[in-house]
Amino acid sequence: MVRSLYTAATGMEAQQLFMDTISHNLSNVNTNGFKRSKVEFQDLLYQTLKEPGVKNQEGEVAPVGIEVGLGVKPAATQKIFDQGSLAQTGNPLDVAIQGNGFFQITMPDGTIGYTRDGSFKKTADGTVVTSDGYPLSQQINIPQGADQLGIDSTTGKVTVIMPGQQTSTEIGQIELARFVNPAGLKSIGDNLYVETEASGQPTVNAPSEDGMGTLSQGYLEASNVQIVDEMVNMISAQRAYEIVSKSIQVSDEMMQVANNLKR
Repeated sequence: MVRSLYTAATGMEAQQLFMDTISHNLSNVNTNGFKRSKVEFQDLLYQTLKEPGVKNQEGEVAPVGIEVGLGVKPAATQKIFDQGSLAQTGNPLDVAIQGNGFFQITMPDGTIGYTRDGSFKKTADGTVVTSDGYPLSQQINIPQGADQLGIDSTTGKVTVIMPGQQTSTEIGQIELARFVNPAGLKSIGDNLYVETEASGQPTVNAPSEDGMGTLSQGYLEASNVQIVDEMVNMISAQRAYEIVSKSIQVSDEMMQVANNLKR
């Protein structure tokens, strides 16, 4: 009975983590380019009371044994990189990725971060940056007075038309990065990821090349969180938490009965 208390406690802790993940997903339902997480669980060690396959006194092999499980543990929280829906904004600096790929962002320490959030801004000197002021690694600068900013969906080339000119001028190119295992990327907040040994090194190329997605100017990719699915998961986590807590209550009552036997 003491064993059941500790076993049930692992179940409650696991369901709490499940609920924490659901809450995080729902909190970011309106976050641009956000990718939902799912929790994976594994059973814990087993205490073997009788080995399967042992022979009894008559020499016959027991077809099964006796094992008692010791609970559950979280194994992983995995990012699901399904495509989010696109929302039209009309802002020429808003860019969404349709398909595989990440924008490359230069971090303050010089390393490269990766994001699906294409809500870019322009600084006073014309540099294209994220909402936190981190520039694209391609260092695109929009000249003063330029208008009619254009971003090609299949090549990523950025062009502008200067006052008094009839033809466009190319000022840079947006390249995308993709990973063999994007689920292995590490989330660092601010809609950014960094590579790890699990994700592998990035493959960098122009949009629509080598498996890359295409760009949609004037659009933003919404979160891929499905509220209905998360609500179903929430109900499942709540009921599982209640059931496991009930097993602790029953184990406590059984211990109370055992203690009262001497009276």
